[in-house]
Amino acid sequence: MRWPTRVRLGWQADRLRVRFDCADEDAWGTLTRRDSPLWTEEVVELFLAPGDATPRRYFELELAPTGIVFDARVESPRGDRHGMSVDPDWNCPGLETQVERTGAGSDWAATLSIPWRACCGGGPLPRRWRLNLYRIERPRFPGALPEHSAWSPTLVSPADFHRPARFGHLELLY
Repeated sequence: MRWPTRVRLGWQADRLRVRFDCADEDAWGTLTRRDSPLWTEEVVELFLAPGDATPRRYFELELAPTGIVFDARVESPRGDRHGMSVDPDWNCPGLETQVERTGAGSDWAATLSIPWRACCGGGPLPRRWRLNLYRIERPRFPGALPEHSAWSPTLVSPADFHRPARFGHLELLY
């Protein structure tokens, strides 16, 4: 990877906190509206589902270096793009985000604070979750190849992050 990304997770009784630290020489974005197709530019992404099984329903949260958010509920009955539906009208209730420039050049950090209740309803907090973390570093100039990185690689080319069987496992210790 030319452009490393470091991710830190923390949790409290009411929320999951995720921070991406991104090395970058030219962090950019042109989209200005919530739920715009951020994956066409530079972005960090989090896919999250309660439970230990391969999810067929999960939540997708994205944050651009400009602070724009994409959040959606995803239904993936086959565990891939066949028959997949994405509901960008779902807005994560209580989601808090922050983007800041860090270090030299255009390095940036993205922080998401996600209320557990937004992803698991009002029931008890599950101990086990399925999760994946992604970054797309997309050069601004035409012809240059983007760099796709994942915490749990999806092992497909071209890159496709909607592979819930490849989500990693997260266990909360309480």
